[in-house]
Amino acid sequence: MARGARRTWCGALILVGALVGGASGCGPGTPPEAGGPSSATSAPAPPPPGESRSPDPGATRPPATPPPGTTPAPGASTADPQPAGVLVEVVVDGGLAGVRNKLVVQHDGTWSIRSGTEPPRIGRQTPAQAAELRAALADPAYARVPERPTGRPFPDGFQYHVTYRHRLVVAQDGEDERPAALRRVFAALPEGGPPTRP
Repeated sequence: MARGARRTWCGALILVGALVGGASGCGPGTPPEAGGPSSATSAPAPPPPGESRSPDPGATRPPATPPPGTTPAPGASTADPQPAGVLVEVVVDGGLAGVRNKLVVQHDGTWSIRSGTEPPRIGRQTPAQAAELRAALADPAYARVPERPTGRPFPDGFQYHVTYRHRLVVAQDGEDERPAALRRVFAALPEGGPPTRP
């Protein structure tokens, strides 16, 4: 075969091979099929030994665990079942001396009594006493105690303003029969009842 014909034949074979290789999907320049993945989006190669790679910002991360000793988020359960703050407030006014005393009892049983301009008296109930007072206030019968006095007032008697969970109950001396649930609350208060001493 002549040298020129041989070159033409070899060039034709190379061209045909290139076309066939491109159409078969074996070559590096293979176009992606419609709807199929692109060859450019293949999984990245692992980093070389000793080289770190920054994490993908879109990757899913496990939720962070708060460090020990931090305050739990609102709504999380705590070990102390009793809430902090005021449990009940009792204001007594009236009487022959015209007193106005205020008793505040906290959920943990600590209490303070203010009388006029005197320094407050403070104390703390035993756990059993504090539990009895909480039970008396939480009694469904106490929720049915009238919020205003039902009898005629007693001359120079006391009025008692009891606030529990934003509900105010007003009672007074001279009532024929004080509700049993209210008597139970009064008996469970520190120092044996509402503060009537000047």
